[in-house]
Amino acid sequence: MHARHLAAYRRRSSPGGSRNFSRRQFIQTGGAIAAVMGAGVFRPRILHAAAPDDPVPIPGGTPALGGAFHFYGPTPDGSLDPINAEPGTITNVNGVVGLAYIDGTVTRTRISTGEQKELPFIGSDMRFIQGVYRGVDGKPRQGTFGFI
Repeated sequence: MHARHLAAYRRRSSPGGSRNFSRRQFIQTGGAIAAVMGAGVFRPRILHAAAPDDPVPIPGGTPALGGAFHFYGPTPDGSLDPINAEPGTITNVNGVVGLAYIDGTVTRTRISTGEQKELPFIGSDMRFIQGVYRGVDGKPRQGTFGFI
């Protein structure tokens, strides 16, 4: 936040002072915050593991998403990736990978009116990986991971 805006905010939020922003101040402050928070949000970046026991993600990813995310989306009809695409999301693992496509319905209830609406979900991709994997530090570990 710009120093001038921060000082104005402090004056307005002090005990006994006015807590109201003018529209102009709100938009200026909101624009500054949005610019800082939004910088690079939609640009994929390589994320490095935060802990030595974190698993190593698979290289690459689905071309439909620009390969920026470390997973493939094999679908029965091949609409995203072919059915034989890699279902695991980590590498250096000795274990099992389970993949299921779940179809069903969910009921949405509007709390204010009690109105209920049944909505379908089709081909929801649910996965798990369980076994021994090597962490970022190269040491073997046992773990279970879910992708919902």
